[in-house]
Amino acid sequence: MDAHRIEPVLVTGAAGFIGFHLSRALVQADVPVVGLDNCNAYYSPQLKRDRLAQLQPWSRFRFVEMDLAQGKDCAALFARTRFRAVVHLAAQAGVRYSLENPAAYINSNLVAFGHVLEGCRRQQVPHLVYASSSSVYGANRKLPFAETDPADHPVSLYGATKRANELMAHTYSHLFGLPCTGLRFFTVYGPWGRPDMAYWTFTRKILAGEPLQVFNHGRMGRDFTYVDDVVDSLVRLLPQPPQPGTQPMDEPPTAAASHAPWRVFNIGNRSPVPLLEFIRLLEEALGKKAVVEFLPMQAGDVQQTHADVSALQQAVGFQPGARLRDGLARFVAWYRAYHGC
Repeated sequence: MDAHRIEPVLVTGAAGFIGFHLSRALVQADVPVVGLDNCNAYYSPQLKRDRLAQLQPWSRFRFVEMDLAQGKDCAALFARTRFRAVVHLAAQAGVRYSLENPAAYINSNLVAFGHVLEGCRRQQVPHLVYASSSSVYGANRKLPFAETDPADHPVSLYGATKRANELMAHTYSHLFGLPCTGLRFFTVYGPWGRPDMAYWTFTRKILAGEPLQVFNHGRMGRDFTYVDDVVDSLVRLLPQPPQPGTQPMDEPPTAAASHAPWRVFNIGNRSPVPLLEFIRLLEEALGKKAVVEFLPMQAGDVQQTHADVSALQQAVGFQPGARLRDGLARFVAWYRAYHGC
């Protein structure tokens, strides 16, 4: 029997938004999954439990509640279970919260990631895929953002920790031959999403008749990426670990590729949408007008994001499939059903 048919994929952050969707897609494809999460209270633990409840009927899904910042627990996990691949999505998310609680980002995004890297190294995991973020581009002004652009001037601690993850992964890839793929996500949205994200907050406030806080007086734009497009890319990438020597030895490494088995990809929709247009589409989906309160730019934020996804298209045939109007309609339908409104 082929061992890879019985070894599970480890998905960290499995009770989170993207981790839940990926875990569901994998078990539906008959791939065994060990899902890990600490179910912390950054946002509603009940929402995380409700996501997990959707996964529990699948016999190929096994849940482990664990804080990856606890090194001994993480080492024990890797010692007792062999993984065909690891998808590391667990992290302390959110740009604005990093202004209030920087320690959470140090522990969850740096210390925990170090433990995951060490577990993968010791077990010689065939492929580590991990979540980075468009926030790594920070103060960059060139659009669209390309993986080969510098990512040396983060404007939030969250962005800095995600860039640090990329550098830490490169070190392990260079020293130990660990194949690592980082994905720079661009504003992922959809059903079962995160309550701290603008599309969720705006939906709740529009339905409640509360004003929306719109920063930079509405002069903002985001490359909204539907969660199914993200999951499709992750599933395609898992069996395709980067190979050493992809970058010719007589050429210097770049911000996106290396002589080591390491790479990073953008994953976005390629079509940034102005914030006020986003609000209009959300009003359309909800059938209700918003009350808008315009405010100055908030610290740590960026005015616009726009992903160049040509590298991911070339690697796995990525083609974003969801229009924002349709994706928001699906989110609103789920939101109303989940909250009974």
